[in-house]
Amino acid sequence: MSTAEPALLMRGVRKTFQAENAPVRALRGVDLEIGRAEFTALTGPSGCGKSTLLNLAAGLDIADEGRICVAGEDITGWGEDDLARMRRRRIGIVFQFFNLLEGVTVLENVALAAIIAGSKRRLAETRARDLLDLLGLGDKAGAVPGVLSGGQRQRLAIARALANEPTLLLADEPTGALDSDGGQEVIELLRRLHAGGQTILLVTHDGAVAAAAQRIVRMLDGRISPADPDPDPAAAVAAVAAVIPAQVPGR
Repeated sequence: MSTAEPALLMRGVRKTFQAENAPVRALRGVDLEIGRAEFTALTGPSGCGKSTLLNLAAGLDIADEGRICVAGEDITGWGEDDLARMRRRRIGIVFQFFNLLEGVTVLENVALAAIIAGSKRRLAETRARDLLDLLGLGDKAGAVPGVLSGGQRQRLAIARALANEPTLLLADEPTGALDSDGGQEVIELLRRLHAGGQTILLVTHDGAVAAAAQRIVRMLDGRISPADPDPDPAAAVAAVAAVIPAQVPGR
């Protein structure tokens, strides 16, 4: 791990939601550290607190207790406006169901994200074209998202999430809405981005998807489970090879 401040640090984080019948304790004292350039998969059963943790890391929600730091910046207790500014500077988010702008082109989907983050339009469009080329979508720049396959739409969503050059890329079940081919495209792409130095926190309930990450963190009942023994490297390589093709189609 780098000696630099971690990309994400959580200490004693708790979050409770008020439900109709009884409070739901989504997080119960979570401690988590994601180092720079790490690829970490957060996995566990539905309802264990994975998405809540991701939302807190992104500043989309506020913890009841505990401390959260993003890139060395303590965001504990920040208001919505400050958290939104932090997100624009530090965070990229990939959602399960893409959340694309259907009425504009593929290029504009990415460029608009860079403009919102503070780039001038010309620079934003240049970065958007570079990202689309990197992700194998350069020939689709003038198309609308509706003509893309599921895997292509998620690659576009990843390009948009990278538009602000984020410290931390958060991916919430990015293969959950895809068929097996599309899912494999996205897994391989995330591995390539990590190889290039991108810090990634991936939430998934799928063990085969989690196996693509550098480190797996398991959650249960709102807590981080005790660390498993170090995996057999040969077994890990075999597990990844079973679900990941050699290249992203179109590259």
